[in-house]
Amino acid sequence: MDRWTAAQINDQRGRSFLVTGANSGLGFETARELAVHGARVVLASRSEAKGLAAVDRIKAERRGALVEFRLLDLADLDSVRAFATAITSDAITVDVLVNNAGLMWPPRVLTRQGFESQFATNHLGHFALTGLLFDTIRRGRDARVVTVSSLEHRRGSIRFDDLTGEKSYSPRRFYQQSKFANVLFGLELDRRVRAAGIPVRSLLAHPGWAATNLQTSAPTGVMKQLMRIGNRLLAQRAAIGALSQLYAAVDPAAESGCFYGPDGLGELRGHPTEVQPAAPARVEETARQLWEVSEELTGVTFRF
Repeated sequence: MDRWTAAQINDQRGRSFLVTGANSGLGFETARELAVHGARVVLASRSEAKGLAAVDRIKAERRGALVEFRLLDLADLDSVRAFATAITSDAITVDVLVNNAGLMWPPRVLTRQGFESQFATNHLGHFALTGLLFDTIRRGRDARVVTVSSLEHRRGSIRFDDLTGEKSYSPRRFYQQSKFANVLFGLELDRRVRAAGIPVRSLLAHPGWAATNLQTSAPTGVMKQLMRIGNRLLAQRAAIGALSQLYAAVDPAAESGCFYGPDGLGELRGHPTEVQPAAPARVEETARQLWEVSEELTGVTFRF
């Protein structure tokens, strides 16, 4: 494809988007561009103060922007259920769900429901949210689910016998697991909607190396300082990193089951192009097993 930019986003008036982790970084840039192009956007974030500030920033840039904040903590399944209930009760349309929020490299922490925090936030929370909103999404106009993964998925695997890291925990290894899970989920969702004949596109995206607070909010010690230096020297701007997920969310040519990332060397920088997931992430049996485990852990099933 040609070098795609936000200038190529079509008029989005009449369409509604829900973006998780939208108070900063990739999520904010995604929500901002959608709103600038006329979309109605729900910004979901676990910080009310930061979420409301993000809404104010967008409205300051585009007068009359149709944006609102909703509180969502993806690490807490009770919060996910309450959020989804409020969205459906308020009859809010969701044409496109952008599963963007993420947590990277924290010390081992268990969530309220007893899950490892990265697996809970990056995968289980989004799995549950997508399932709880699926009936709403499938009624949408050009309905899509965009799940944001990472280059780190290429080194990932699912430790089905140690999902909480009780036996052995490494911040980076468990981040890789969660991003690997994102790819398995996005591809399996595509298989299931195709099999059921449901007109919902399931797409994947990754930003390459984009300078956001993801790299510095959870890591500790020397690694935190190294990530700060890397962001300054190597990373591209968040606005460029967000282009792959924006392309997946809005472009008519973006295809279900496809993965979009930067077109530069090593997929670290650049503009959206179709990229290939790691071969292990394309193993259907692993994806089915993860889906079943995710249903069991979250108590959420999709109605196909």
